[in-house]
Amino acid sequence: MKSVKAILTIDDIATSNTPLLVDYLTERGIVALMFAQGDRLEKYPENVVYALKHGMIVGNHSYSHPNFAEISFEDGIKEIEKNEALLDDIYDRAGIERKYRPFRFPYGSKGGDNKEKYEQYFMDKGFSKLDDRKISYPWWKENGLDKDIDTLWTFDFAEYQIRPGSGFTMDDVFKRIHDDDPPSGGVLLEEGSNHIILMHDHEETLAMVPDYYKIMIDHLLENGVEFVKPEFIYNPIIPTGQ
Repeated sequence: MKSVKAILTIDDIATSNTPLLVDYLTERGIVALMFAQGDRLEKYPENVVYALKHGMIVGNHSYSHPNFAEISFEDGIKEIEKNEALLDDIYDRAGIERKYRPFRFPYGSKGGDNKEKYEQYFMDKGFSKLDDRKISYPWWKENGLDKDIDTLWTFDFAEYQIRPGSGFTMDDVFKRIHDDDPPSGGVLLEEGSNHIILMHDHEETLAMVPDYYKIMIDHLLENGVEFVKPEFIYNPIIPTGQ
């Protein structure tokens, strides 16, 4: 069995299926970092409360999921802060202290020419950096990802591509999992490696492959991947607007 440790991150919550996803993760003893999209949070607030009450950590994935390289810095801040207010409220509704304030850019697009302005904003406002100090891939540091406050990933299942007519199937997901020379990201099952894994909570994928998340995660567990609880390097909470 391989010795691989991974933090599971899940984008685009919430959906109608989020509670079942949370139940599955709880059964497997996995604490995930779930990134909430604000307009979906507004549609399914109780499902986000459910995730929080079952020990998941919920972070900010913007309000409407724009590409931050294609909008102004000012509009990007509005996207972030509108969702921050929703997240503060949902943590209050859940009766859970909001200890961490992580952010993930939609599409992993870090704002284009405004990237450094966003990183300074995250630092100034007390956003939380996921502890990535055990990631040893040279490209992680070469691209400054070890310094960025926002949360990227080292491996993407890419299961969101499973759509009618796309030609992308679970076989392609398994190929990515076992790829020893991926075009981007890290070799997932490399002995002794540490990862931040990206998965999505999408009803469209579920319609194509029922229980897709169970299939993928169980496969990783069977191949020696140990999911570890997310920890953070920076976590001072500063109220939005200060």
